[in-house]
Amino acid sequence: MRGQLRVRLGEAAKTGEQTELSGTYLVLLIVATMIAGIGVLLDQPILIVGAMVVGPEFGPLAALCVALLRRRLGVIGRSVQALSVGFLTAMVATVLSTWALTAVGLVNREMLLADRPLTDFIWRPDALSWVVGLLAGVAGMLSLTSKKSGSLVGVLISVTTVPAAANVAVAAAYGVWHEAAGSALQLVINLCAIVLAGLLTLVVQQVSWWNVARRSRRPAAG
Repeated sequence: MRGQLRVRLGEAAKTGEQTELSGTYLVLLIVATMIAGIGVLLDQPILIVGAMVVGPEFGPLAALCVALLRRRLGVIGRSVQALSVGFLTAMVATVLSTWALTAVGLVNREMLLADRPLTDFIWRPDALSWVVGLLAGVAGMLSLTSKKSGSLVGVLISVTTVPAAANVAVAAAYGVWHEAAGSALQLVINLCAIVLAGLLTLVVQQVSWWNVARRSRRPAAG
């Protein structure tokens, strides 16, 4: 059982290692954030969903959860670096792309200020934002440790990390700072909730597997 535990934790950590700060990781996160930025301006949920699927940020989040459990400071540092540098780079790129699209007349500030009933939740965090983040963290970690990748796709489209980062960038590009602040809060809430829930899920699984292993070593009653 202990071997099984190490294997499952290793699978979760491996997912994070494959998406550490690298050229591919940055390009995927930049592309996802740009797509979400356009989706925000067009108020198109289908683009938001597409951006969520493309975004690679759950890998470092999963690696961070495992590293916190195992107290591996090096992995913690690399995961935090991948997340912070990745999101900052993606947001800067999205600001620049928004300015470029505005310059050629494809988008404008009025699109951001208009009523966006389908996507305005991205910059209006509430208690449910925290609940959704927690649930997504539980489901994401379970999908990794049980090797059910199909479930992970559902997790990726249930949280608003990439869309929130995109909304920060678009709002900053147009100087709509109250919306940028709301989106930034949404991003922080989701990231913290996912990490907390993922870590707690791993702890519960570890305790459960240890209990099963202990019972299996007990001699059978005569």
